[in-house]
Amino acid sequence: MAAATGKNSAPSAEVKAVAAGWMLEFSCCCLCRHFGDGCPAEFQRWSDVAHALTNGLSKIPTHQKKKVYLCQLLIRIAKGKKLECHFENDKRISPLESALSFWTLLEKEEVELEKLHKDIHQLIQIQIVAVYMENGYFKEAAEALERLFTDSESDKPLRMKLATVIKSKDPYVPLLQTFSYNVLISKIKSYIELFMKENETNFLLQAATKEVESQGLGAITLQSKTVNADENDKENLETKQRPHSGGKLREATVLQSLNGLQNVEKQGHALVSTRKKQRWTYKEDLKLKLGVKEFGVGNWAKILVHGDFNNRTSVMLKDRWRTLCKIQKN
Repeated sequence: MAAATGKNSAPSAEVKAVAAGWMLEFSCCCLCRHFGDGCPAEFQRWSDVAHALTNGLSKIPTHQKKKVYLCQLLIRIAKGKKLECHFENDKRISPLESALSFWTLLEKEEVELEKLHKDIHQLIQIQIVAVYMENGYFKEAAEALERLFTDSESDKPLRMKLATVIKSKDPYVPLLQTFSYNVLISKIKSYIELFMKENETNFLLQAATKEVESQGLGAITLQSKTVNADENDKENLETKQRPHSGGKLREATVLQSLNGLQNVEKQGHALVSTRKKQRWTYKEDLKLKLGVKEFGVGNWAKILVHGDFNNRTSVMLKDRWRTLCKIQKN
């Protein structure tokens, strides 16, 4: 064992496995946080980390299964509307259909959340069909329906309803609107909240917290000075970085260890930039105008689904349309 931990010797397989486990736990925690907060850039960053860690596992340890399944689920849910993305060798399998397989594995790992499990399972099934229909792929929707359901009596009601929806070729029927993608995301976030409560701490978080606390306020002052922001932004940044909340700063500390990043100024600037308002692009404005032309003013939900906007909501579409109308009048 001494040889495995010597100064110039490589760590043993056991040591590397333990370290990888700690990193996996932390990356899962970060994925959950950024999925819940709706931070796509940070979520993608940690998706890459989690993907690399899970791919490096020759065998999933029993105590890590839940975290691995959850990481894979969230990565696929985040890409759920991107039919061009493929996670399986069978190109017919959409991201959501792949996500369903991992949700089924998660369901087997716990039994106390039966109602939430069932709700999310059905929402994923409905949205698999809905996403195909929103893109005009009605044949693919019908084929997915055949793969999704067994001949059991419990599956029959939903299967029949979705078959009728596909035949109508209308992606805006009440069933699909009621059990929308936003509802699915909301349910997933509810599950994440429960998961995070059960996994409030892990080794890397604890180690990073001790490191931050040992640095004291001096480290916070150093970081706030490197950020190119006004006084209010500096105050907000310092508040987020205090040890008692510590989420962002602990995450940055561990990232430095993983990636060898020691440029505090860049990290501080990244924290500020994530809070900036997302500008509307010319392409998004064009999609909004085309959507209004096709569906009419006020049908923001339909326009949102049809246009595939970048992390927008129907309220944002309505507000932007008002702005465009004002600009045109002037």
